[in-house]
Amino acid sequence: MTRNETQAQADRRATQRSALSRLFSAAVFRELATRGRSALFSRLIVDAGLDRICDPEATVGDVFDAAFDRLKIAGQRDEYVYRAAISHKILMGTHSLRTASMLTEFRAGTSKADLVILNGTATVYEIKSERDSLTRLKNQIDDYRNIFAAVNVIASESHVDGVLATVPEDVGVMCLSRTHRIQKKRVATENPGRISPLAVLDSLRAAEAVTILKALGVPVPEVANTQRHAMLRSLFAELDPATLHVEMVKTLKRTRNLAPLGDFLDGLPESLQPAALAIRIRRSDHTRMVEAVRTPLRTAMAWS
Repeated sequence: MTRNETQAQADRRATQRSALSRLFSAAVFRELATRGRSALFSRLIVDAGLDRICDPEATVGDVFDAAFDRLKIAGQRDEYVYRAAISHKILMGTHSLRTASMLTEFRAGTSKADLVILNGTATVYEIKSERDSLTRLKNQIDDYRNIFAAVNVIASESHVDGVLATVPEDVGVMCLSRTHRIQKKRVATENPGRISPLAVLDSLRAAEAVTILKALGVPVPEVANTQRHAMLRSLFAELDPATLHVEMVKTLKRTRNLAPLGDFLDGLPESLQPAALAIRIRRSDHTRMVEAVRTPLRTAMAWS
């Protein structure tokens, strides 16, 4: 094989990997939900080479499952594969949508937490896939320890040693194995007493902050909007960290409740369920989305 042929083959594989990842993007998901069809989906399955291997009578949902099977091959797994593992094996495996909730891209200091699970406590999961580096990991962990009682890093096998050498002893370390199993390398130590009330405040919506204060019996004075943040900071600065953490979890479980999505998830292929948990769409679009994933591939190929 010539150098040009080798490069062309490498470029083709890179295009296919990119297309597989983009199939599970918010852009495709929202287009299917709002229009019942997605021209982007049709283009991406061609770019990913799925149109050549999937039966034309397969459904759009079947194609998503086939795409995910390719995406989760070790060496090319992206963040979505790790989110899926946590969603299915921890959120809906160890827990359930009735007893726990999940946050994605939750602001924490200068970082955004990949995934947070709320049950009786708040546990954050930072993802380091094969496609990620560990450059920002130390700063990310510092931010998370200010807000969450338990901090975990879930990484590829190639990153585990580097993670263990970088993060503090109280941070849990997990590995997503080549067989798509979550292996615990070190268990996280739960410590709500170390959180920073002001860091928590900066991560909350104003209404959530007020709800927490009222639940703790703290009077919240009426002030102008321009003065509200300063007022909330002065009140949060006086809170006990562990007590605040309990109320933060209770409040976020109510305001970010996922239980109403149960029936919707049942109508989706397993590979799309993590996207449904993270991407907000109107309840009125649920039926359209379910119908879209039941569409035969032959029909979907003509979407425009």
